[in-house]
Amino acid sequence: MTDRQHANVEDYHNYILVTGANGGLGYAICCRLIDEFILTRPGSHSLRLIITTRDKTKSHDTIAKLKDHIFRTRKHHKLREKTPVVAKIYLQAEQVDLCQLRSVYTLVTRLIRSLPKLDTVILNAGHGGFTGIDWPLAIWSILTDFRNALTYPTFKLSGVGDLTNPQIQQNATSAIKDSPRLGNVFCSNVFGHYLLVHGVGPLLSNSPENRGRIIWISSSEAYPSTFSVDDIQGLSSPSAYESSKRLTDILALSSRLPATRPYVNRFLPPPSDHQPPKQYVGHPGICATNILPLHWILVYVMTAAFYIARWIGSPWHTVTSYKGACAPVWLALASQEELDAIEGSEGAGKWGSSIDWQGEERATRTEVQGWGLGGKAGDNIGSVKSRRPREVDDLDEDSRARFESIGRRCWQSMEHLREEWEDLLNDDDD
Repeated sequence: MTDRQHANVEDYHNYILVTGANGGLGYAICCRLIDEFILTRPGSHSLRLIITTRDKTKSHDTIAKLKDHIFRTRKHHKLREKTPVVAKIYLQAEQVDLCQLRSVYTLVTRLIRSLPKLDTVILNAGHGGFTGIDWPLAIWSILTDFRNALTYPTFKLSGVGDLTNPQIQQNATSAIKDSPRLGNVFCSNVFGHYLLVHGVGPLLSNSPENRGRIIWISSSEAYPSTFSVDDIQGLSSPSAYESSKRLTDILALSSRLPATRPYVNRFLPPPSDHQPPKQYVGHPGICATNILPLHWILVYVMTAAFYIARWIGSPWHTVTSYKGACAPVWLALASQEELDAIEGSEGAGKWGSSIDWQGEERATRTEVQGWGLGGKAGDNIGSVKSRRPREVDDLDEDSRARFESIGRRCWQSMEHLREEWEDLLNDDDD
């Protein structure tokens, strides 16, 4: 077989990694990836779905559930078990704790040794850090501004300054004292993934025809007011989750700008013969998941309220995780030609799972403060103002320039933090 023929064969083998796959949105992304792959790919294609969970028990349970899902999908569509595309779905379980940096590096080592490439990584795993609800504010907001309160809530309570467990060995007391603080929500949602992607960068670069993709999962609650570039970890913020998602938006959307290129190239050194992996950002809309600690009765009340919000015009209340997985899965499976064509004409954007009142979901651009829909000042956005957060203004050149400047500072800080922790962990090993 010639090198070119071998490359063509590799084109048909899709390797996709999904973090936090044992429940909620992560599990739904896996199910939807399987379904859409079965229904849209020819029998010559195969899918290796690599899932990560925090322990072996969760991995075993998730693999069992996904196998059952494949069986039910095959039965629903009356496909034989040996139908080529069904037979060529392979599941691989890995374990990682994104809040333990050594665990991330261990996973990277395993993947580098066991996989020929990665086509896509979907960075879904995360932690809300929520402690409860400000009930007086919640009740007032919902009664006076029902749809907006349920779409862009400001009544969730979070811990402030929560840190990960020590990253340095316990007997190295002086190192523990001198090691920098590492925010728990920040590490789970952003930094752990950041180190993972940096480590598997060579595998992403092996994806043929420049198809390597990094899909960051953000949120509709990525409020600019919750984030400060001087507190990139959100350690002083009462909204650490929202701050981490705003940082996610900034990193992904600024990743191909000239101002950030020196730091992005350190993060993902560009291959000599083709383009580096591309970074995208998506969000699931608003799903009824267990990220917020609620009594089971209140979960039913919340779900009912989400349906009502959808029926009265909210485009973001997908409610179920499966429908929320629409945009991330579309970003993962769309052809590179389609994505490049859209971004070539409209600019890079944040893709959300939106839905109509009848429950038909689709991937839709989401406005981001300082970036707009595609990073182009003056674009006509009148047709989507009903979907925009109230604190998002029309994009002008000054806002766009500030966003790029903040993006540069964020990438600089992330690279500094990565290199600092790599040095600390290497010194500790010595």
